[in-house]
Amino acid sequence: EVFTPIPNGTFLSGITRARHITNLKADGITVHETVLTFDDFRNADEVFLSGNMSKVTPVTAFEDHQYQVGPLTRQTREMYWDWAASNA
Repeated sequence: EVFTPIPNGTFLSGITRARHITNLKADGITVHETVLTFDDFRNADEVFLSGNMSKVTPVTAFEDHQYQVGPLTRQTREMYWDWAASNA
């Protein structure tokens, strides 16, 4: 499952984010748009950022918690570039 902030005007809810959500859902992954707290990040298995410049940016640390670049981060990146290379 993937959790992402609900669009509430505090960040740019752009086309790259929308593409990731579409790709993840099409691959059968549940995507929750919700209000996230610091505890959500502290308890996450992996964290990544989305944006037009780099498409998917893994987060490797938050406060004293370290993250590995996990399978969902890799899968999200791969699905994006597969989509970008297609005739979609």
